[in-house]
Amino acid sequence: MLASLSIRDVVLIERLNLSFGQGLCVLTGETGAGKSILLDALGLALGGRGDSGLVRHGADQATVVAEFDLGAFAGAKGGDGHPALALLREQDLDADTTLVLRRTVTADGRSRAFINDQPVGVALLRRIGETLVEVHGQFDTHGLLNPLTHRDLLDDYAGLAPKRAALTALYRAWQAAETARADADREAARAREEEDYVRHALAELDALDPKDNEEEALAEKRAVMMHREKLVEALTGAAGEISGERGAERALANALRHLTRVADKAAGQLDPLIAVLDQAAAEIGEAARTLQVMAGDMEHDGASLEKLEERLFALRACARKHGIAVAGLATLRADFARRLSLIEDQGDLLTRLAKDAAEAKQSYAAAAATLTEERRRAAGKLDKAVMAELAPLKLDRARFVTAVEAVAEADWGPGGADRVAFTVATNPGAPPGPLAKIASGGELARFMLALKVILAQVGTVPTLVFDEVDTGIGGAVANAVGERLARLGAGVQVLVVTHSPQVAARGQQHLNVRKRVAAGKTTTDVVMLSPEERREEIARMLSGAEITAAARAAASELMAAG
Repeated sequence: MLASLSIRDVVLIERLNLSFGQGLCVLTGETGAGKSILLDALGLALGGRGDSGLVRHGADQATVVAEFDLGAFAGAKGGDGHPALALLREQDLDADTTLVLRRTVTADGRSRAFINDQPVGVALLRRIGETLVEVHGQFDTHGLLNPLTHRDLLDDYAGLAPKRAALTALYRAWQAAETARADADREAARAREEEDYVRHALAELDALDPKDNEEEALAEKRAVMMHREKLVEALTGAAGEISGERGAERALANALRHLTRVADKAAGQLDPLIAVLDQAAAEIGEAARTLQVMAGDMEHDGASLEKLEERLFALRACARKHGIAVAGLATLRADFARRLSLIEDQGDLLTRLAKDAAEAKQSYAAAAATLTEERRRAAGKLDKAVMAELAPLKLDRARFVTAVEAVAEADWGPGGADRVAFTVATNPGAPPGPLAKIASGGELARFMLALKVILAQVGTVPTLVFDEVDTGIGGAVANAVGERLARLGAGVQVLVVTHSPQVAARGQQHLNVRKRVAAGKTTTDVVMLSPEERREEIARMLSGAEITAAARAAASELMAAG
């Protein structure tokens, strides 16, 4: 609820601190006393339009601070609490059950907004404010008058929110299936258009048969073969040094012969040395043979260089043709094969995806039709409940109709396949129309009151403000308005600006707005009235400027009844 409101330098209000309690709080005062200024100040704190015209003459800036206590919502709605707290968490802002909304407007029109002393944008402040206070008046254009809210309000009234959530899940599943089908269809269409090209390119790549890292291996081998003559010369020279008349092989053989002749006279001491030399001779022999083979192969490998270069150049030419690196040819080949497979298999794939999408749509449509019927049944109950409230409010000739209409498939959405609108007819025989267009200012406020009495139990807005809901009525009708406002106050906090003594007598709190002139300066004050002061104010509302004993007696009766 709204716990307190602090106002500094707003129009005629110089300094004002108000505290509010639960239930019904009435605001009264003579015409022109400044009741609208109080509501304008509250609207400023809730994110309403701020301009320099709100700053009191001679002041640098106007400031409004509204404190809300959301303790009753702690842990509600699956642990998320009040919607305002969820909005703050979405913005990574501190979210406590006490919310302090502060707004400043300077004399040159600059505006700043804060929530719990954290600077925020005015748009966020407005979104938060809409979850905290709902204003109903003759010129109200939001809240219940917005048809976009009517379906959700009807669902909340009828307890259909879980079924709506299930329908939303079915809608998303249907849309996902449709997206998958459409994507596959587009890809298959593109593939069919390119089929000849894909087949030709794949055949070319199959014939080329590129391997991973082949370019690097070929380039390395080519670099070696381009120096073939020098390498053959070196290999041949090395072989000659090993195997020639004065080569290493002959030297090792001679060394072994000398040692072998005297080995039996060395008592085995020469055996390890002979073994080492024998191993060296074997390895030198193997090296000589390898040198001779490599030199021979390389000398006769001229044709291989030509083939290698042809292969390397073919790979690079193919890569340039497709605008990729040689290393990507193997991957491109696999991609062409996949696309060709899609062309060949697209019939089965598209049939399966189309079937999935059709089944998902059917599931959604069936659930949406069921929900529409339940909404129509709930609409009938809501209409009867609202109609029962209208007669005492001097709207007995009016009709309230909750229209639930099916919409075209193109307009189906996560909330269902229908449109819900609260409509009214104020004259017998006239067709129902939108609330905002059919009802006059006074009628509109009473329609809003009747609706809120019925819907209050399912709402999350903790504070309702009614601005002159009693315009143009009196007597028993005004008493009925007061009774309903008091009934609303049993569940939510209600603030009402009223000129009706019958309504004022129902208040649990009574604030009186007064204008005073001192030292040539006009200011507006707001005073919390005591029981005796309430009786005087209600008597004034009954009799006018001169308060009579009869008016005081009538005021006492109204207060006692209230």
